[in-house]
Amino acid sequence: MADRQQHVHAHGERPDSPSATLLRRVQTHAPNSTQVVGFLALLVSGAVLLLLTGLTLTGAVVALVFLGPIALLTSPIWVPVAIAVSVLVAAALSACGFAVAALAAGTWMYRYFTGRHPVGADRVDYARSRIADTASHVKDYAREYGGYLHSRSKDAAPGA
Repeated sequence: MADRQQHVHAHGERPDSPSATLLRRVQTHAPNSTQVVGFLALLVSGAVLLLLTGLTLTGAVVALVFLGPIALLTSPIWVPVAIAVSVLVAAALSACGFAVAALAAGTWMYRYFTGRHPVGADRVDYARSRIADTASHVKDYAREYGGYLHSRSKDAAPGA
């Protein structure tokens, strides 16, 4: 009996009892104070955000209930105004876009004609030479076959 009392801990349990092992397991997995404070901060911030979400939703529903009929009654005024404003905004944005494009094109042409060779100048030169070659070939073709067609038209209409 004395041997048995020596192995009893301060809690009144023996070290090999199931409740002692459970207590040891709980103590080893217990969170420290930093984890507890972090969990409490998460809990408080979640509650505040949930409260703000509820207030926002409630305010939106109340505003819809009170302002809905007013918006419905004044919609014959607001719809044409909204259309006119959107057309004006689209026109202003288009004008700004065209102005930027014209400025970019003007800058590119200035650099091209002053000999600074901007990006794409070699492609423009190549296209210009191809167009000139094609025009020359068409002119030669017209000279070669133009007389043939002119003589054929006289055969078809002798008085012409």
